[in-house]
Amino acid sequence: MNHILVVDDEAEIRGSLEEILREEGYGVGAAADAGEAMVLLRDAPYDVVLLDIWLPGRDGLDLLAEIREWTPETRPEVVMISGHGTIETAVRATKLGAFDFLEKPLSLDRTLIVIKNAVEARRLRTENEEFKRQFSAAAVLTGESVPVKALRQQIRLMAPTNGRVLIYGESGTGKELIARSIHAESLRRDGVFIELNCAAIPEAHIEAELFGYRHGAQPGGPPEQRGTLERADGGTLYLDEVGDMSLKTQAKVLSALDDQMFTPVGGTQPLRVDVRLIASTNKDLEEEIAKGNFREDLFYRLNVVPFFVPPLRERKQDLPLLVREFLLEFGRQYGRPRMEIGEDALETLARYHWPGNVRELKNVVERVLILNPRVLRIDRKHLPPLTHKSGARSTGEFASLQQARDAYEREYILKKIEEAHNNISHAAELLGLERSHLYRKMKALGIAARE
Repeated sequence: MNHILVVDDEAEIRGSLEEILREEGYGVGAAADAGEAMVLLRDAPYDVVLLDIWLPGRDGLDLLAEIREWTPETRPEVVMISGHGTIETAVRATKLGAFDFLEKPLSLDRTLIVIKNAVEARRLRTENEEFKRQFSAAAVLTGESVPVKALRQQIRLMAPTNGRVLIYGESGTGKELIARSIHAESLRRDGVFIELNCAAIPEAHIEAELFGYRHGAQPGGPPEQRGTLERADGGTLYLDEVGDMSLKTQAKVLSALDDQMFTPVGGTQPLRVDVRLIASTNKDLEEEIAKGNFREDLFYRLNVVPFFVPPLRERKQDLPLLVREFLLEFGRQYGRPRMEIGEDALETLARYHWPGNVRELKNVVERVLILNPRVLRIDRKHLPPLTHKSGARSTGEFASLQQARDAYEREYILKKIEEAHNNISHAAELLGLERSHLYRKMKALGIAARE
């Protein structure tokens, strides 16, 4: 329910508006002067304030100016009302931040429309602030290890520039988080951050996804689609797993990088954009160049400033901080009380080799929280059996060659599924298997479809 505060020194107007707004489904409060209004506003949140200009003691414009100093999350929209309004007064109210201005006698229809619009405006403003807050929070790199501190320093130095960045790291290490952190601290922070996962999009579609297409370029498709480069204009474009692009697409990306211009698929007119490019890869691109899979000239364009994200096994000092952060995050998400983690559980997690890196750790924490709804302290017994295996697997750990082969095969398949972001068809391509064959393998090795 949305809440409206009516501030007017005329009891008859207050009473009428209260009655009408309650019939319309609003929660309503009322005040006869600015002092009473401030008490109500501080005690409870209101979405909209209907504020008379002429009030005893302190006038409405003065109160409006004070309300506008509040934070965006707590500030209601203010609609000024007056029976002695002038153009000058309306202009002044607008400059002070009033959403709208209504003259007495009030038109019921117009009043309700203005209130509805003001409620929607506040909702959108609140959602936008929440999005910014979450984006900023999501772009915080957790950890106090030497590699993470070095990354944070590198981000602070690099973010304010327009230099291209190439982020190296295994799957699940947090390459996207680094890219978001760079954007959040850059001069483009108020612009868009657009991500394109080059590994998750079939090769036949990636060119259209990147550059967009015009009428007739895609049979049976919509007449026009803006590509990620066009949508990222004025902001940052993040190409995840850039090493999976075809050589043909690489050539077009190279051309677009050189002059910030490209032509959509099926189009005739080139488009000019202003985009900062950040790319990432889990491959050794110099090795891919030697194999003929990646263009050397594109590599040098992208690799202006390289970032290396260490695997979790090389920054285990950060593991307790990460676990507690994930517990808080999922606790809020699932409405659970605050959970603690015992030292025995942390020691167990620290001994595990984490092939899936931070993403695997996050999945484990979420799984433990879901499966133990009444537990307030996580101990070793609550952790998945897989995490009880310490370090890299030794040959003596398996009773037979078949067990060792199955364990390696299971881990390798899980890694490829992770690289394909749980897209089984793409994982099958990476493994060189038919999709049905991969499903049979997964079933035999005890891998759930979304593990």
